[in-house]
Amino acid sequence: MLVGCEPTVSPVSDSSNGVEQDGTSQLPNSRISKYKPKLSDYEIFQIPMDELKPASEVIEYDLNTPLFSDYSQKQRLIKLPPGTQINYKPRGPLDFPVGTIIAKTFYYAKDLTDSSSSRRLVETRIMEHRTEGWVGIPYLWNSDQTDAELAIIGATVDVSWIHSDGTPRSNSHLVPNLNDCKRCHTDTEMHPLGPKAANLNRDLALSGSHENQLEHWRHAGLIDGLPELSEIPKLAVWNDESTGTVDHRARAYLEVNCAHCHNPIGPARNSGLHLNIEETNPYHLGTFKIPVAAGKGTGGRLYGIVPGKPDESILEYRMQTTKSGEIMPEFGKSLVHDEGLALIRTWIKEMKSD
Repeated sequence: MLVGCEPTVSPVSDSSNGVEQDGTSQLPNSRISKYKPKLSDYEIFQIPMDELKPASEVIEYDLNTPLFSDYSQKQRLIKLPPGTQINYKPRGPLDFPVGTIIAKTFYYAKDLTDSSSSRRLVETRIMEHRTEGWVGIPYLWNSDQTDAELAIIGATVDVSWIHSDGTPRSNSHLVPNLNDCKRCHTDTEMHPLGPKAANLNRDLALSGSHENQLEHWRHAGLIDGLPELSEIPKLAVWNDESTGTVDHRARAYLEVNCAHCHNPIGPARNSGLHLNIEETNPYHLGTFKIPVAAGKGTGGRLYGIVPGKPDESILEYRMQTTKSGEIMPEFGKSLVHDEGLALIRTWIKEMKSD
């Protein structure tokens, strides 16, 4: 159990549809009443909801480099309170006003080789900015795909798809419980992870033309204090060589997938391994760094990174193992990200030992 968190209740199994049901009916009404019972209560989607069309005044956004979540796809939305604006920050998540709703919907296309294939909506994670701070709330989509219901203690959903290489794949997708949200989103306080200026600084196809996403927000009056685009940091797209070198793209990947814990104030700060994009010290990035307490997670390897030798680097091992207690990230990932692993292997191979 996490310190200071409410007790976690095991989900209730319903084998009829491959879903571990959320079991909110087992919880005290005082806890359930803190949260909206259905996703539709937020009014972030047009009807029918399964089309994922944002409601009026709801902002759809995208990121340069997203978090890998077992090959699920995601839609991201922001709903601001009327008459408010986002405040620009060059580092960390943007400053969203109290009352903001950020929604991330996870779904699986049935066939990744066919862009017209159908999809299965699995969950929507809500982050709500309340006066007392941010709170994360999970919602599980029903079998009819008409709405999602509060899943305060989480769920497990069996999913399958045709992968981009044409092979069938399957997985048990974990819908986090309310406590799990805090595990990734909290350092000194709970906050969003993805919507940082550097990761939002990208072009989007808008009304038949391309426009920078942040510049579009400026013109729409959605953000205050935004400097000129040339002054805004920009994260590379991890799998697009045109956006940066191997080093730029690997650092972007680590920033998004690892640095929410591995940074000077994050939950893994005591490890001394800092993978945030601002870190420049090779030792803190893992070069010839002896782990503080990795146990079996070292895979029998001595250092976080051995330049030129990914097969001797703990960082590479933690990404390619699926063993419980050794896999990294330790939560929200149960499959190996083959493409991301290949990038990090190349990054380590190209490193030179000074």
